[in-house]
Amino acid sequence: MNVKAAESINPREIRYKLGMNQQQFWSRINVTQSGGSRYESGRTMPKPVRELLRLVHVEQIDIHRIKREDFEVVEYLKKYEPEQFKALKKSAQQARKAEKAA
Repeated sequence: MNVKAAESINPREIRYKLGMNQQQFWSRINVTQSGGSRYESGRTMPKPVRELLRLVHVEQIDIHRIKREDFEVVEYLKKYEPEQFKALKKSAQQARKAEKAA
């Protein structure tokens, strides 16, 4: 997602598409329902909130399962084992597609 697209995230639209109420949607990124309501009404979202919303609700990443070591492994593979990284990434994408199809 490019910078302009990230800045133009419409939280209400995303929430509607996911079929969630405000409490469900905003609590997943530790924002109160009232705070989320203000963002949905046009109040500017701070970049960290916008990025959490993108990761959790657009990219569908369970942030509670991510550890620093996960990032360290990814960065290591990208830098020192790029072919292995590409192969693992492709395998993960295929596995995700297979899970969705099942």
